[in-house]
Amino acid sequence: MPSAKKSKAKPAPKTGKQTSRFWLMYPPKLIQRPIIWELARKFPVVTNLRQVSVTDEIGIVCLEVEGVRADVKAAVKWLEGLGIKVEPVEINVIES
Repeated sequence: MPSAKKSKAKPAPKTGKQTSRFWLMYPPKLIQRPIIWELARKFPVVTNLRQVSVTDEIGIVCLEVEGVRADVKAAVKWLEGLGIKVEPVEINVIES
């Protein structure tokens, strides 16, 4: 009779969702346009404004985006296509 080996339980499949934070730098021509609203309508992502500074010359936004990785990447590509500079927010994480 073959010996029965205990199989390790496989981890539950991940939903593929991620949360990322980005710094967005708007050029003057886009400051009046509702870019974040458009982004949320165009892509199935959840947006959360973390910090905003807007003048007549530039708009700087710290935006948190949650969604499936492919959708987040597509949203970033769309923003860059509009002429918005997108930089990831680097957060130092200390693991114990």
